[in-house]
Amino acid sequence: MSIIVRIDWGYKEQTVQAEQGELLSDILRGNGRFDLPCGGRSVCRRCKVRAEGALSPLTDIELETFSHDEIKSGLRLACLTRAEGDARLYPVQTADIAIMDKGAASDFSADPIFTEYGVAADIGTTTVCVRLYGSAGMIGSAAEKNPQTIYGADVISRIEHSLGGGGEELALAVRNGLSEMTARLAKEAGINTSRIDAAVLAGNTTMLYLLAGNSPKALSRAPFAADRLFGEYINAADLIHGLNERAFAYLPRCMSAFVGADISMALLASGMCGRPETALLTDVGTNAEIALWHKGKLYVCSTAAGPAFEGSGLSCGVYGISGAVDHIWLENGKVKFSTINNKPPVGICGSGIADALSVMVKSEAIDETGAFGSGDGFFINENVYVNQKDVRKLQLSKAAVRAGMETLLQIAGVKWLDVSALNIAGGFGSFLDLNSAADIGLIPREMLPRTTVLGNASLAGASMLLQDRQLIEKSQMLAQRAETVRLDSNPVFSDFYVDWMMFEV
Repeated sequence: MSIIVRIDWGYKEQTVQAEQGELLSDILRGNGRFDLPCGGRSVCRRCKVRAEGALSPLTDIELETFSHDEIKSGLRLACLTRAEGDARLYPVQTADIAIMDKGAASDFSADPIFTEYGVAADIGTTTVCVRLYGSAGMIGSAAEKNPQTIYGADVISRIEHSLGGGGEELALAVRNGLSEMTARLAKEAGINTSRIDAAVLAGNTTMLYLLAGNSPKALSRAPFAADRLFGEYINAADLIHGLNERAFAYLPRCMSAFVGADISMALLASGMCGRPETALLTDVGTNAEIALWHKGKLYVCSTAAGPAFEGSGLSCGVYGISGAVDHIWLENGKVKFSTINNKPPVGICGSGIADALSVMVKSEAIDETGAFGSGDGFFINENVYVNQKDVRKLQLSKAAVRAGMETLLQIAGVKWLDVSALNIAGGFGSFLDLNSAADIGLIPREMLPRTTVLGNASLAGASMLLQDRQLIEKSQMLAQRAETVRLDSNPVFSDFYVDWMMFEV
């Protein structure tokens, strides 16, 4: 028997048909991006949804998980709740859009830099994300692969391409991408792009250089000192086609050559620099950037983690598309998996890759050095697998991120016991199973209760600036006070890097 389910994603509403008795998690995953960090095994208790209508009774796990007030508000676990009749769902996972628009900034106020409409964007090395805003808040959002990836997967290769004469085509690629996404969002909203009169465009330092058409020569050689750190307004029409002729774009302040405006925005969104506690923020991406806040000082660093954890460059690696294996686990000794939108598996995306490594470690398919004990690889099914070369790339990535965190802590004289909060930002981090991250040594296991996944905090910070001009000065001051720690030729980092290449099995 078919039923009607209305889903409020926070930025759009959707009415779908479902089968009576269908799990809310299956309904949500079949009609949008809804994460099941533990693969629907009711272990992580993070697939929260507020639900109204005809639903199955509360389970013992839900009664243990939620307070009386949370239960009264309709909070449920999507992997345990079935729709027995017509229902309305409010996925809590998408609530980060509303929450992170204002971040953790207690002084957020509605004072937008746009008059009619504005766009906020995060230009990542691998992915470009755009949001369209009006006076009532976010209207729509879009994410696409960065068009510059055809010229190289990482910032180093793109810097080389630019210096070799390809600067104009790199700038054109990302500008066209931003323009197409913005035009699509405007069309969906039923407005003309000429009514968009402001933009905030965040990204790492190299991405902003290439967007603005700057030569990245200063970023390519010692002393690696950026000759433009942004924190400035420029003509938006030069970057995004079809906007209001008077539209301007604000490019937030970067911290140094390889710690960019994306981290300035993420720190703003996290609110961690406004608190007395010691906190760490890690943006797990192609160019991993890390920030440590301790006793009023801000330490930052950057390390080339590579795109492996985002699915790029692996034998069966894919981005977060339909059919991507997003979670993997062992059940009664057998490998189980889920895919995005429950489609047939076409490859493995970042969260699935972390899970695959975790399963390989726990099942001793690989030893502490990452070598397979037998066979040519780890097979999820007959067509989707992780081989030895993939494991080596992933080891390099996770060692770089973990060593970067360990180095900042040692330089600041801080132990993990002293860290009150570990914030994980970036697209990959949004869907990461934290237990898998701990299994492979990406984060310390003792930090699990103190770890928060922020999602795309760079985009959240950019959205905050778009909606509250008073935060622009705050973000500039935050970037200016940062102390950049160089990791190249740093013996502390090198030692940690070698140590964290290994797995604990």
